[in-house]
Amino acid sequence: MTKKLHILFLCSWYPSKVLPTNGDFIQRHAKAVNLLHKVSVLHIISDKHIFTAKIETNILHGVHTYIGYIPYTSNRILKFIRYIKMYTRLLSKIETYDLIHLNVIFPFGLFALHQKIIKKIPYIISEHWTGYLTSQNHKISFFQKLLSKQITKKAAFICPVSNELKIAMQAFGLKGNYKLIGNVIDTATFSRGHKKESQFTIVHISNLNNSQKNITGMLNTAKKLENNIGNFTWKFIGGTSSNYDSLIENLQFKKARIQFIGHLPQKQLSTHLQQAHICVSFSNYETFGVTLAEAIATGTYVISTNTGILNELSKKEYFSIIPVNDEGALFDEIVHQKNTDQHLDLNEMNTLIDKMFSPQIIAEKFSSLYYNSLQHKI
Repeated sequence: MTKKLHILFLCSWYPSKVLPTNGDFIQRHAKAVNLLHKVSVLHIISDKHIFTAKIETNILHGVHTYIGYIPYTSNRILKFIRYIKMYTRLLSKIETYDLIHLNVIFPFGLFALHQKIIKKIPYIISEHWTGYLTSQNHKISFFQKLLSKQITKKAAFICPVSNELKIAMQAFGLKGNYKLIGNVIDTATFSRGHKKESQFTIVHISNLNNSQKNITGMLNTAKKLENNIGNFTWKFIGGTSSNYDSLIENLQFKKARIQFIGHLPQKQLSTHLQQAHICVSFSNYETFGVTLAEAIATGTYVISTNTGILNELSKKEYFSIIPVNDEGALFDEIVHQKNTDQHLDLNEMNTLIDKMFSPQIIAEKFSSLYYNSLQHKI
């Protein structure tokens, strides 16, 4: 079976006018699959700024996108009714499709399960959610766990983005046919760089959510670095300093240059990564860590906690792994890397990521599962 298929991306998360960067990694999956198949995206989101439901349709990067905006309500029953109505409206606008690609099990997995039972349309699942990690899954309600078990049980394939996430999901009791497929890394955009900043520069890229990304731990470490090495720059990209103003004021940086830079397009992110000497991730938990792979693709050394995708990479000389929440280890490793002449093979770094996570590679992996699901009607 090699015919071009029509795949419905059923997305619990996806970039929208309400949350422009939410699920951008899912959008990259959709763009990748669209290289080989036709992709239609269905997403619904609550909007506090509207009073009547609205539908937005467009074709972006070749992907047909259908986003339904519904008025916000704190009433769960009313919210559920509005989602069902919008889901029905959006489906009526989408041409017949061969298979569903569910992105994030809950809550949109209920729609995939419905179509599997009623219309006999198979579905696969891509999962990204940190909530299934062992340190986080105690927050999941009994009701959500019960439904998630049914959704995964009926899926043709379950595709976590990392082995760590796969192990956690299985330990949580989500049984099914697991196949690891990672996130997409655009190695053409995140390409090897040559020129580094003249001053020693560290970069961190995330949503700056402190409970997950441990921004305070990095700022504390930055102060210790200032006392040790003097002048350097640490860029925090992806948010503002508003939540950390008081801490920054208390730390009283005098020599270190601490920069908070808002959300940037990928091309600009790539430039910042190329020019940095080190990319740091000090997360308490991750399922993949897209920025880590992007940094390696640009030829920049990575220091990360023992979270995300780095444990699955074969070339260990391009990154260091430290314990979670160990500011001392982070400080020591940054100082060590600053004082070490880095002889990195930039071409090999980019090729390493390209062979594992390029759009074409990811598209081919998903395509194989699509055909398998349809052929065997799993």
